[in-house]
Amino acid sequence: MATGGSGSGTTQERPGEFELIASLFAPLAQEFSGACGLEDDAAYLALTDGLVHTGEELVLKTDALIAGVHFLKSDPGDMVARKLLRVNLSDLAAKGARPIVYMLAAMLPASLEYGWLQCFAQGLKADQDEFGIVLAGGDTDATPGPLALSLTVIGAIPAGQRLLRSAAKVGDAVFVSGTIGDGALGLAAILGQLDGVPQSDADFLVNRYRLPRPRLELGQRLRGLVHATMDISDGLVGDLQHICDASHVGATIEISRLPLSDAARAMLTIAPVWVETVIGGGDDYELLFTAPPSHQEALTSLGRNVGVPITRIGSIDVGKRVRVLDADGQEIVPRTTGYHHF
Repeated sequence: MATGGSGSGTTQERPGEFELIASLFAPLAQEFSGACGLEDDAAYLALTDGLVHTGEELVLKTDALIAGVHFLKSDPGDMVARKLLRVNLSDLAAKGARPIVYMLAAMLPASLEYGWLQCFAQGLKADQDEFGIVLAGGDTDATPGPLALSLTVIGAIPAGQRLLRSAAKVGDAVFVSGTIGDGALGLAAILGQLDGVPQSDADFLVNRYRLPRPRLELGQRLRGLVHATMDISDGLVGDLQHICDASHVGATIEISRLPLSDAARAMLTIAPVWVETVIGGGDDYELLFTAPPSHQEALTSLGRNVGVPITRIGSIDVGKRVRVLDADGQEIVPRTTGYHHF
């Protein structure tokens, strides 16, 4: 069971459900009147409360993290909280939405220390402040199983400007934001699987795994420039295949074009076999999107303006699958294309 790796430094008896909500989570919702101080069983988002504007529609997304599956049982509460919020915000970014509020469901084992929960709430507060979002409500339950956390994030986009997976067109270029492969390599570093990598590189990769960077500003500014979008959570090849399936197209990507961090590039120099992890390991939480090739210059300029590089890595074609080409232009067949939940 998960226990507190960081927290208050003292062991405290965990209060009851309503006392816990009042002491740790109600303060996170105090800026949102529709949360009713977390004293009601629902939250209320009025179209006139200043959070949602005329001509907008809501975007809702739910994602969950389970101890031992999506994070290590030894991970500190603040890092788990921030990852939980950020992986959901990454989905909003892929839809071009601005965040408004979120709802949290926490299934807590009896062995979970109160200090860990205090640290968890502190992590939520830190990212609320950074990303301009507040808690609107949720639920807490006891469980005999591992710690499980589910978060629903609600955002808004201008009506008629949805960014969908199903809008890729033959002839589009394929782009990604940031760098690819850092998250999956970071998990490998945590598990002690990266031999020969300098400690500074390992620390960088671990941080990228534990603390995703949702590209919210970039996502909102992609509206009108791109066709299909999603974020990369389960692996580059597998997630691009999701776009292809939804859009009834195929795609080709070139490994030589992939944007890599210095740490990832150094790892591939030591052991080229890790390229399989880079393209299929997941946990990137970068944006993956298609757009007309004529928009490449505008997209590159946009990336510079928001401080997030945008790289063209391939193209959309008339096939049904994603083809991966090596540096010599020869097709390779990855052993794994991404993470599968079942």
